[in-house]
Amino acid sequence: MIHPALTLIASVLYLAAGTGLTLRLIHRPDTATLRRVSLAGAGVAAALHAVVVWQTTWQPGGLNLGLFNVASLIGWLMTALLLITTVRRPVENLGILVLPLTAVATLASLALGQPRAVSAPALAGVDIHILLSITAYSILGIAAAQSLLLAVQEYQLRHRHPGGFMRMLPPLQSMEVLLFTMLRIGFVILTLAIASGWLFVEDLFAQHLVHKTVLSLAAWVMFAILLWGRHRYGWRGQTAARWTLGAFLVLALGFFGSKFVLELVLGA
Repeated sequence: MIHPALTLIASVLYLAAGTGLTLRLIHRPDTATLRRVSLAGAGVAAALHAVVVWQTTWQPGGLNLGLFNVASLIGWLMTALLLITTVRRPVENLGILVLPLTAVATLASLALGQPRAVSAPALAGVDIHILLSITAYSILGIAAAQSLLLAVQEYQLRHRHPGGFMRMLPPLQSMEVLLFTMLRIGFVILTLAIASGWLFVEDLFAQHLVHKTVLSLAAWVMFAILLWGRHRYGWRGQTAARWTLGAFLVLALGFFGSKFVLELVLGA
């Protein structure tokens, strides 16, 4: 297998690209060139990572959905979505958070991941549920990263520190519009993921799924309240950031927390 070498190269490129974007944000060197170089490096890393994901996830006996392998898959999808979005929107600064996390997830998958086929090819409905869930986690994960930048940006504005960091970010209103666009798309896909779970998974409240199901529903309610609050009361800024981060943490705890307990604590 060639994926260990590809994993290491992709991880180094992710970290280098994240570092380049960080330097661009802080020190403002030749921003256009550094942006292009950083995004190109991230693109090459994502292409190599895609090969790794393909090799490690799609196994002859089914989908390998072990904890670290899924983390790597979600990291790759977040990066791919981020790179695609940069074509139309100025979201490259999210790479400061997304790219290093993807590098860590990729290395963890190489070092700690184990083969675990949990979904037979015949269970097409379950695979649809899994695909929707992973896509929802990825989009909402990017939204969480966006909310962090939004919170920092608003803090800087409130305390009158419009330095180099602020000058490299889009206007606050544009950041908020982008955040809620991500949230709406992620919320729709999360809704479809939960609905497909009810349709295709035999018992969502089985002992090994109950925590994931309850926390996913709780996160769905939190995202719904945030979107309603935005529509009804115009929630924005720190309020939007706190709700986004809180809901995503609940969602991540439901998914990764359950997998952590089952695979690493109970060895199931």
